[in-house]
Amino acid sequence: MKIVSFQIEDALRVGLLDGHSIVDPLAVHAAEPFLTPHAQRALTDSTALIAAWDTVRPSCEEALSRSRASGAGRVLTSDAVLAAPLRPSTILCSGSNYHSHNQEKAASDVSGKEPEFFIKTSDCVIGPGQPIVHDRRLTSKLDGEAELAIVIGKPGRHIPVERALEHVFGYTVVNDVTARDRQVRRRADGSHWYELGRGKVFDTSAPLGPCITTRDEVPDPQNLMLRSWVNGELRQISSTSQMIWSVAELIHTFSLNLTLRPGMVIITGTPSGTAWSTDRELGGKWSGHSGMVPARGYLEPGDLVVCEIENIGRLENRVITLD
Repeated sequence: MKIVSFQIEDALRVGLLDGHSIVDPLAVHAAEPFLTPHAQRALTDSTALIAAWDTVRPSCEEALSRSRASGAGRVLTSDAVLAAPLRPSTILCSGSNYHSHNQEKAASDVSGKEPEFFIKTSDCVIGPGQPIVHDRRLTSKLDGEAELAIVIGKPGRHIPVERALEHVFGYTVVNDVTARDRQVRRRADGSHWYELGRGKVFDTSAPLGPCITTRDEVPDPQNLMLRSWVNGELRQISSTSQMIWSVAELIHTFSLNLTLRPGMVIITGTPSGTAWSTDRELGGKWSGHSGMVPARGYLEPGDLVVCEIENIGRLENRVITLD
């Protein structure tokens, strides 16, 4: 099942993707009541839905069935305004998790040795179609990174690797937008060090969506094709099989620090093809392949960035300038 959030007048509603339509379970219920009060409450917010999924899923399946029979509660995706499918309380981020990305950039002291750990917040999140703001007072080197995002569904701490996927609700697409000149700093000897806070955490730095695909529709998260384009030019193409640390290993690692809770998100790193790879000033080394087009520079206002992951979705955002 694919879960979305969409705008109706001044309210956000939880919807279910069904072909080229979105089914609104609460609207289906309004036409012919069938939801329990518990299900109605859970369907008002995607995080509440995730937390209650085991009990509410049958209601979502019933809503789809009734809508297909009657046409109730349906809106065409072309007519809908999508928002981010959830507003995660915490986004736990793993950097340097693809060998190909490590080959194209200046190495940090832990690159390829352990997951680089940083955090984004819900303040960074925007949805599909919403603009990425290029604030030149913050950065002149704005870059994008297509990544698989894990949505946690079951709470846990110190989760063993072999049980980790049981804690997944589903998956979505994220663009880990980065201010490279804030992230990568040069020492006097020519080596580099990272400052992941200023370089990663800012307004509009976490486009997320367009939907959450539930875990049952992604039998192997380590076998998904990932691509990104800028203005139609292929920047990134890889498979999640190329991750250094798997989805299960990342869940285990982050659960050593924090209790993972429903609605938390873990993002899993990006492969080669970033604009950083063509920036020798910051230690970049181009290592593209398979028809990838090297970036001629960093993101600029007007650029259209598309991030796509097989069986999950296609996330599009345009860059604008901050007035």
